[in-house]
Amino acid sequence: MRFSKLYAPTTKEAPRDAILKSHILLSRAAYIEQLGSGLYSYLPLGLEVLENIKNIVIKHMKNAGANYLNLSFVCPLNYWDESGRSAKFGKELLRFKDRKENDFILSPTAEEAIVALVRGKITSYKQLPINLFQIQTKFRDEARPRFGLFRAREFIMKDAYSFHDSLESLETEFLNMQEAYCKIFDELGLNYAIVEADSGAIGGSGSREFMVISPSGEDDLAICECGYCANIETAKRAKRKFIKEIEADFAKFHTPNVKTIEDLAKFFKCKEHNFIKAVAKKAIYVDKEEIIVYFIRGCDELNETKALNAANALDLVDASEEELIKANLVPGFIGLKDCPVRFFIDSELENESDLICGANEKDYHYVGFKVTSFLQERFYDLSLVKENDECHKCNRALKITKGIEVGHIFKLGDKYSSAMNATYLDNNGKAKPFIMGCYGIGISRLLAVIAECNNDDYGLIFDKNISAFTLQIIISDIKNEEQVKFANDIYEYCLANSIKALLDDRNERFGVKMSDYELIGTPYAIVVGKKLDDNLVEFRARKTLEKLELNSNEVKDKLSNLLK
Repeated sequence: MRFSKLYAPTTKEAPRDAILKSHILLSRAAYIEQLGSGLYSYLPLGLEVLENIKNIVIKHMKNAGANYLNLSFVCPLNYWDESGRSAKFGKELLRFKDRKENDFILSPTAEEAIVALVRGKITSYKQLPINLFQIQTKFRDEARPRFGLFRAREFIMKDAYSFHDSLESLETEFLNMQEAYCKIFDELGLNYAIVEADSGAIGGSGSREFMVISPSGEDDLAICECGYCANIETAKRAKRKFIKEIEADFAKFHTPNVKTIEDLAKFFKCKEHNFIKAVAKKAIYVDKEEIIVYFIRGCDELNETKALNAANALDLVDASEEELIKANLVPGFIGLKDCPVRFFIDSELENESDLICGANEKDYHYVGFKVTSFLQERFYDLSLVKENDECHKCNRALKITKGIEVGHIFKLGDKYSSAMNATYLDNNGKAKPFIMGCYGIGISRLLAVIAECNNDDYGLIFDKNISAFTLQIIISDIKNEEQVKFANDIYEYCLANSIKALLDDRNERFGVKMSDYELIGTPYAIVVGKKLDDNLVEFRARKTLEKLELNSNEVKDKLSNLLK
C-alpha cells in the first residue's frame, strides 16, 4: 500500500472523553473513529488488524473442530420470549418494530438464534456433539458506554455454541475450548489468567473468564500463588478466626442513636468484627419488587453479585428509608431476630456467637447473639474478598489485581433448550433437551486490549502477526529521485514476496513521517535517506527502538530473513 493512497487521518489531538491509552492512541493513529455514543467506525488500519485477529481465532476454532457460520444480527423477539430472557435482560436489549409491527431485537448474544437454528434439524444423539461458531456484530445498549472499544454499545464477538447428550460430553468440549482459547491468546501475545467467574445474564452452572492482567482493567481479580484465580464477583476465601472481645449473656442493650458499625465500635469500645452488619436492598423481579436484608460481619462489605445470585433477582438497588419503614424495618437497628422480611446470612457467620446486632427496635441492639437455629437455605457466601484474605485452597494470602475480560466460557446445561423445547432422541428413543455450552471472545475488545498492553510514549506497538503492515518504507526526501527509485524497488520486492509493506511516498516533512510510523506502530521500518549515497539505509524495530544500518545491496536478503 502507498501511504499517499491510504485513508489514515492521524492527529495529535485525543478525543475529549478518552481516558485509556488504547482509546487515545487508536483514535490518534486513525484505527478507529467515534460515530456516536459507544459507536465506532473501523478505518482501514483498524480493519486490517481486526481481520488478522479474526483469522487467528478462526484458525484455532476450526482446529478444535468447530463449524464456522454466520447468524443474523437481527433476531425476532419471540425467540427471546421463548427463552424468558426478553424480560430479564432489561434496557440493554435494543428492541424495534418493522413496518408490519413485528418485534425484533439487535442481538447482544445469540443463544436463542442458535437454538432456533438446530431445533428440529439435529434430531438424534448420533449427530452429537457439535460445535457451531460465528464472528458477528453485537449490540448492547449500555447506560454509560466508555473507555473506547472496552465498553462500546456496538461490538464484534466470536461466539460459539456446543450441543451435547451428556454432561460428560459438555465437560470434554468445555476443556477443548479452554485449550483453544489458550492457543489464541498465546498467539496474540497476551499475559492472561483463567479465572472462576459469575455467569451473569447468560446463565448456566459454571463459567470461566480469560482475563488479561492490566492496571487498566475494570475487573478485580483475586489471585493466589497456588494457582487459584477468580473474579472478585465469585472469589472465595478461607474462613477467618476472630478474637471475641465481648462475651455476654444474650440481652437487649440501649444504644441511643448509634446506627453505623463505626459508631457501634466506638460505643462498645471493640473492633468491627464483633458486629453483624445489615445491608438492605430492593430486589427487582419480572413481576414484583421486594426488600431483602443481607447479614454479614461488621468488618466486611457485601458482594453485590453474590447477593444478586442468592436472591435470584434481575437486579438489586438501594432501598430508601421510607421503603424500609414501610417493610416494618427500623433503619439503623435491623437485626436477625424476628426479621420481618426475607433475609440471607453470610456463611462465615454460621454458628458464630457473642456477636452484637440490631434488635429491630429503635435505639436498641442485642449483645451475646448466636447465629444458630436458622435454616440452611438462609446461608450464602455473601462477603467481598479483600487483599490478604487467606486462600480457601492453601491459606496463603490473596492478592487483588486488575484484569480485562477478553473471553468467557460457560456450561449452559439445558437452560435454553428446555425453555425453547429443543430436543433430540437419545439411544432409547426418548426426547431430551440438548445440553449446551457457550464460548465467547470479544474481537473488537481484543484490538483495544492489545493496544492498551503494547504502547510507549511515541504510540502503538504491534507484532507482525496482527499488524496492518509488517514494514514501513520511509522516503526521507520525496524530491530525491535516487531515494524514490530505491524505495519503490524495495516496495515491489515486498509485494512480490508477500511482505506486507506500506510505502510512505507522501510529500510530507521527514519528522511527520517518522511520527506517524511511531504512532501507527508498524513493527519495522526502512528509512531511505541521505546515506543512500554511501549505499546505506536504516532499519528500525518499533518495539525496541533499535536502529541498524544496512548495506543497500543487502537489504532484500535481510528483509527476507527478518520479515518472512
